[in-house]
This record gives sequence, C-alpha cells and structure tokens, in this order.
Amino acid sequence: MQKDQRQAALLKLISAERIASQAELARRLRSRNFDVTQASISRDLEELGVIKSSGIYTVPRKPSGAAVFGLRGLETSGDSLVVVKCDSGLASAAAVQIDAARIPEIVGTIAGDDTIFVAVRDARAQRTAMKRIWEAFDK
Repeated sequence: MQKDQRQAALLKLISAERIASQAELARRLRSRNFDVTQASISRDLEELGVIKSSGIYTVPRKPSGAAVFGLRGLETSGDSLVVVKCDSGLASAAAVQIDAARIPEIVGTIAGDDTIFVAVRDARAQRTAMKRIWEAFDK
C-alpha cells in the first residue's frame, strides 16, 4: 500500500488510541495489512510531525492563528529543510510571521504562492523548528 494511505492510517490510530511505542504502532498497522518496519514508522512520525507527550504519541493541534495564514501543514525534506504548505497566495504572509518569530534553528525562508521552504541547521533542528513554527501561529 502507498505511503499516503499508511500515514493516514497511522494518524487515525494515534488520534483514536493511546499508543506509546513504535512497536505497537507497527503491530497495529500490520494488522491492517500495511507492510511496515520500525524505520518506516520512525520516518512517518517525523514527516507527520507527530510528537510524544506524557509517553503517548499525539498529533499536534493546529494553532488558532494558523487558519488566518492558511497553514495546512508542515513536513520535512532531507536533513535541513522544512516545507510549510499554505492556502494559495498566503505563503509570503506566513513566511513573514515565521521570520518575525526569530526561531534560532531557522537559517532562512523562501516563500512562493502556497509553499514556504524553511532552511534549518541540521536534522535535529528540524523537529524543534517545526514545533516553534506552530507556536509562532498560536495567537
């Protein structure tokens, strides 16, 4: 099955159940006929921005201010890039908001019509930058 379907199933599981380990996620996904490994689960969690809170995987909520800027989601690309998807025409305004937040992990931003490329220092900085980008819109 395709990555998008697997990731959708993963998000549905995390939203519906209290899951504390990647092994448990793998078992649940395999029972739904997805061929997964721990590595694919780990990559999916990172790409989807899933966090662990109080020992349980959770999907971060979109901040209320995200709607004003049309933020649709964030995902990683490589080790030093975060891709921010927005509604058409709103990427520049959202990039200004990100830049104004002065997030130390961010080296720079480039905005198009509906996409922002956010350069970060390294793979470790991606997670922190993603969290702080969402926080920048929580107003």
